[in-house]
Parts: sequence; structure tokens; C-alpha cells
Amino acid sequence: MSAKDCGNHGSSCRRKRLYKRICAGLLIFNIIILFIILLVFLILRPTKPRFTLQDATVYAFNVSSPNLLTSNIQVTVSSRNPNDKIGIYYDKLDVYASYRNQQITLATVLPQTYQGHKDINVWSPYLYGTSVPVAPYLAVALSQDQTAGMVLVNIKIDGRVRWKVGTWISGRYHLYVNCPAYITFGSRSNGIPVGPAMKYQLVQGCSVDV
Repeated sequence: MSAKDCGNHGSSCRRKRLYKRICAGLLIFNIIILFIILLVFLILRPTKPRFTLQDATVYAFNVSSPNLLTSNIQVTVSSRNPNDKIGIYYDKLDVYASYRNQQITLATVLPQTYQGHKDINVWSPYLYGTSVPVAPYLAVALSQDQTAGMVLVNIKIDGRVRWKVGTWISGRYHLYVNCPAYITFGSRSNGIPVGPAMKYQLVQGCSVDV
């Protein structure tokens, strides 16, 4: 029956066979290209960027009643691309401070940038939080930490990155960075007075997840 149909519609059958061959060829070609890209990506073994919290300058960090936290901190964060054949696009990076997993400042957006092989980028954003409501137990914990002379504030970066190998650019990957900053007070303070602020030299490595 199929031979008879092709006999009656030979031109239509030939076109269908040609379309099928073209589609199959394109599919095989795309699979090969994707396999080559994956192979190159695995051979190069991209390493996630390394972040370091260089310092933190504290202009304000205090609790007012009822359970309102005001903070004003400038931080210096550096990022190093450890790859010698892969570049990194930072498409969107939001930086903010948190205390015991609660965000205490607004997010500051860092400018989009490209980081070449082995390059280092440095940012110094200001992080603000004016009269931010915190849970009562956090206000108590913060007062206790300040009395003890040390408060752990986490500087966090949340964003998107892309990898660049030659002319090929990957899709977007989620980037999450957590930098612990130990702020000391009173007799335990190791900060350097800078006008009305206190500057802390930290040089603290950060955890990075991609």
C-alpha cells in the first residue's frame, strides 16, 4: 500500500523523506555541538570564584526600643577568578548584611562586570538599615553579644553568574556568597577609628556556592 501511495504521490513522498533527513541531520548536528561543549567544559573544569571580605567600616550599629536595629556599614569585598581559561560574567549581585539569619540592611546592587582569567575585582558598597524591625529574641541576643564584646555579622552576596570559554557563554548560574564579619566592641575592640566610624581589617575568606 505504501509503495502504491508513493507511486501515486512520488514528489510528495520524496519531499517528506528529504524533510525527515534534514531534521535528523540538524538534530544530530546539535547533539554533537552540545556534546563538544560539554566535553570542553568538563576538561576545563571551571572553578568557582573566590571571595574575600577585606574590611568593614562601621558607622552605626545599635538597637533602639522597641526592637529596632539601625546599621550603616561599608564593606570591601574582593573576588578572584582562579581559572586560567574561563572568564566570569557577574550579571547581578546583591549585597546585604544579616544577623543570625535575619537580613538587617537593604540590598545594595553591584554593577555588572566581566572578570577575565586570574583577574581580581574589588567592590566597596555601603549597606544601610534604618530602624529595621527585628525579632525580640534577636534584640536580646544582640545586646548580649555587644556586652560580651563581639558580634558576628554575615555579609552576604546573592546573584547570577555566567561562564565564558572562548566565544561560548553559558547560561546563568545562581551565586551565593557568605562572609562572616566579627565586629568587636568595648575593651575587646580591635578597630581603627576613622572619624565617627570604626574600621576593622578582617581579610576573611568567604564560602561560595554556585
